[in-house]
Amino acid sequence: MPRGDKAKSAFYPKTFLFDIGRVLLNFDFESSLTKLIPESIGNPKERIQRVLEQKDTLETGLIDPINYANWALQTLGSNAPLNQFYHTWQQIFTVNEPMWRCVRQLAYKGHSLMLISNISAIHCPWIFTAYPEFSYFGHKVLSFEIGMLKPELAIYQYAINTYQLDPASIIYIDDQPQNIASGEKLGFQCWQYDLNHHQVFEIWLEKILATD
Repeated sequence: MPRGDKAKSAFYPKTFLFDIGRVLLNFDFESSLTKLIPESIGNPKERIQRVLEQKDTLETGLIDPINYANWALQTLGSNAPLNQFYHTWQQIFTVNEPMWRCVRQLAYKGHSLMLISNISAIHCPWIFTAYPEFSYFGHKVLSFEIGMLKPELAIYQYAINTYQLDPASIIYIDDQPQNIASGEKLGFQCWQYDLNHHQVFEIWLEKILATD
């Protein structure tokens, strides 16, 4: 085979680092949590906002799910049982199918797929059972397991060190500008994803895959 043909046939797998929320799955906490609040309770939006303002403590593992759920139910003025709170907290997601088509194609072609997410023990490991295609992702960096949140540089450095990654080879997809800024500081190839403009992402992805 001519030398040029060998070069054309060579395959260089790439490492993709994916956020979950509003990339792979859209989510809506507010609509879900509203179902827990009795109609007689005032200021439902403000109550939900107070609950969500403390979400970081749950997603860093600083508070266990039981204590957080009990506090959240009290804040919401709800008499729902714990299992109903967990169920409601989990039922916030809808699948972003266009992105999952990309994931399936990347996995089929042999690229390395990883997750990096601010997420809690209420969602994990439930989410990986509820959405089995997460099995395409070989590694997962989850905030509540390691006590770090995006956009802290430490969580990205954890991924680099733990999985012996070359920052310049990482292709990072996230919807939050502050997270993208952290990725860029470390030398990742980044894309700030917008659910409403998926086709623009696919054009960018094609260019990324065309480069060695």
